[in-house]
Amino acid sequence: MQRQVADATSAIGNTPLVELRRIAPRGHARVLVKLECLNPTGSMKDRMALSVVDRAAASGRLARNGTLVEYTGGSTGTSLAFVCAARGFAITVVTSDAFSREKRDHMRALGANVIEISSRGLGITKELIQAMMRKAAELSEPPTAFAADQFNNVDALAGYAPLGEEIWDQTGGRVDAFVQAVGTGHCLAGVATVLRRRNPGLRIVAVEPAESPVLSGGRPGAHHIEGVGPGFVPPLWNPKLPDEIVAVSTSDAMEMSRRLAREEGLFGGTSSGANVVAALRTAERMDSNRAVVTLICDTGIKYLSTELYSSGA
Repeated sequence: MQRQVADATSAIGNTPLVELRRIAPRGHARVLVKLECLNPTGSMKDRMALSVVDRAAASGRLARNGTLVEYTGGSTGTSLAFVCAARGFAITVVTSDAFSREKRDHMRALGANVIEISSRGLGITKELIQAMMRKAAELSEPPTAFAADQFNNVDALAGYAPLGEEIWDQTGGRVDAFVQAVGTGHCLAGVATVLRRRNPGLRIVAVEPAESPVLSGGRPGAHHIEGVGPGFVPPLWNPKLPDEIVAVSTSDAMEMSRRLAREEGLFGGTSSGANVVAALRTAERMDSNRAVVTLICDTGIKYLSTELYSSGA
């Protein structure tokens, strides 16, 4: 029987870890996926949102009568709106039509004031992300506003430390590689810091869109993997952190997401597909007594109207 919890935010975390049984090739490392899609809003971003809101409130940066302001592709904004609703704070988010309708509707349903900036051809580009950031900065000027500023907020990074602890415990300390797509880079860094403290030989693999391989030194470009690949190197990115950076195309990420749904019953977004593509590539170079862990970052329900799952999109 489940215990009673204080409020909805108590349901964040402690998500299951499952092994891929059909997609992962035999004779190589096991591939385990953490079902972050089972957090309250269906996203791993609930973890960082709880840390950002609670730490800002505790420090006085977010006043009781204040408004949290954030630029977002949708999942971060949804998670922040969820925590703000549970804590009683107002929130304004700046997003775009480049991101799924489900995310924008979800934020509004949670009480967020949602401002949308038009994209060019629904592409996720450096120019779009920076325009969203500028608008959020403008809205953060009043003294009662708190700029969450996810790219520069170390509290967001701290929110992922429990995720690393969960992975270590659930694998019994037998994790040899961690694979994660990079948006702000906070999740990769937060988890890697915890796991490498336990296993200094852990292999860390960063994932980015092949159409915008800036972490690898390439040129930014438009892609359709929501939540990752902003088109510039994140301000708090540590290039010494990953052992490898893997570029995955939007088409490969989407095809893997669809395969995960059909063949494993795991319903995630495009970044989840990118994660699994990179995790399989990593596993193929490792022995069968090794284990690779990655994330199903968010639920596919957030993308039903997009080209990922809708034939009419």
